Amino acid sequence: MSFKNKTIWITGASSGIGRALTHSLYNRGAKLIISSRRKNALENVKAQCGDNTDSIKVLPLDLSETDTLQSKAQQAWDTFGQVDMLFNNGGISQRSLAVETDMRVIRKIMEVNFFGTVALTKGILPMMLKRQRGRIVVTSSVMGKFGTQLRSAYSASKHALHGWFDSLRHEVCDSNIKVTLVCPGFIKTNVTLNALKADGTKYGEMANGQQNGMSPERCAEKMLQGVEKGKREIYIGGKEIWGVYLKRLAPRLLDKIIKYNNVT
Repeated sequence: MSFKNKTIWITGASSGIGRALTHSLYNRGAKLIISSRRKNALENVKAQCGDNTDSIKVLPLDLSETDTLQSKAQQAWDTFGQVDMLFNNGGISQRSLAVETDMRVIRKIMEVNFFGTVALTKGILPMMLKRQRGRIVVTSSVMGKFGTQLRSAYSASKHALHGWFDSLRHEVCDSNIKVTLVCPGFIKTNVTLNALKADGTKYGEMANGQQNGMSPERCAEKMLQGVEKGKREIYIGGKEIWGVYLKRLAPRLLDKIIKYNNVT
């Protein structure tokens, strides 16, 4: 498959993996709708792509405001008359112990990562079904396959994405709609800076894992390569990816590795 001339909607596009996806897909000739909460940051991402950016449209949204996402999906569809692919890339992380984390923080993480992503997908899905064509790409995490300390709500939200989108894949397989789940490990983005602590304030630190992680540009390229190949799930990262397989084959060994490693 090719991304050229495809209409692609990317959430979480103002930074990190979303920004890298925007640049890569623009260079591949795609027509883009880019979304996040911060309109100014989206405009900067658009400007970084060059002078001739008529093929990039900015559509701000807040994934925590699920009641607004149906209308946002309609706006996205009307922008170019269709949406060929939706990259659900927006989300928020966590750095706090389960016993200390306020319930409102747990609900916020679930609202953004799970309910917001589901609501946005449900907004665009009927139009894809009517057209009998589309692809939905979801940025999950290796935490969607196994959990570690300090990530209880975050991991739960990513596990939930796998359950929902695995089921959706079976429901739409005869409608020429494909579903891909992407599971990055440590990627050098601001995810830990913006992660929520137990009281809902920002963690505000660049963790070692992220600092030494893969660049978002390389991650985006690997994502797009996997989508081009039609993969159902894509694992991206360093040695942390082995956790996906150890969880399945040697879970007690994985427990020991996680216990004695710095997972911040």
